[in-house]
Amino acid sequence: MNEAARRQKEPLRLLIKIGGRAFNNKAGFAELARAVHKLKAEVILVHGGGAEISQALQDAGRGTTFIDGVRVTEREDVEIVERVLSEEINGRIAAWLEENGVACRRFSGKTDGLMIAEKTLRNGRDIGYVGEIVAVHPQPIFEALQAGLLPVVSPISATAEGVTLNVNADTAAAALAVGAACTDLVYFSDVPGVMNGSGRVISDLMVQQAKELIAQGHITGGMVAKLESIFSALAKGLKRVHITQWQGEETLERLLFGGDLVKTTLYE
Repeated sequence: MNEAARRQKEPLRLLIKIGGRAFNNKAGFAELARAVHKLKAEVILVHGGGAEISQALQDAGRGTTFIDGVRVTEREDVEIVERVLSEEINGRIAAWLEENGVACRRFSGKTDGLMIAEKTLRNGRDIGYVGEIVAVHPQPIFEALQAGLLPVVSPISATAEGVTLNVNADTAAAALAVGAACTDLVYFSDVPGVMNGSGRVISDLMVQQAKELIAQGHITGGMVAKLESIFSALAKGLKRVHITQWQGEETLERLLFGGDLVKTTLYE
């Protein structure tokens, strides 16, 4: 049995981290809804909201600084970031999916203690109220899936003591994919995958190869943080991670079951 045929029979639980211009409007979510309906899989969705957060902070007279693709978040910024992610964007995504027949349940990392975070540094530098996920309690996600609902998850989380932290959506997605025992994690972005030194997308990539590309300076910025979260997820037992662009409502089927799709799939 070939890989595509085997995976057709494998029970799939798929976590999608959405990003990129394809999901800036209703049309992209209408396509996503149709794609979800076609899949015989449980689907969890995690979102970020970088551009809208930057605009909201600017409107509030706050600046935006990134270190290695991770947003520095001061105490005064956290409430704004949480409102944009967990209320505005999360609610809009759920509404658009439900308009297209996908019943949803809304979450943030703080919902029922779904994800516990701890404050983190970036290369030894203080980046404010920014966290890494240290524990996942997936029962609320499992209950939503069992009820036939698609979880829509904002990455905002809190410490065990209840301090709210901004968590990078890529790292939250990786942690939740492991904690919820997903078979596949898919990152959608505006780039079609991980590129080598010649600018060509690498279809299949082992962790060690990716680390070498980072060390050689071929991978920089936000992709570094994304890959670091992927390395952690694969080390903790996640089978496959894919990075690609959204290419219409057939994208998920082509990605998971074989088809002509430009993408990078990473393995341990």
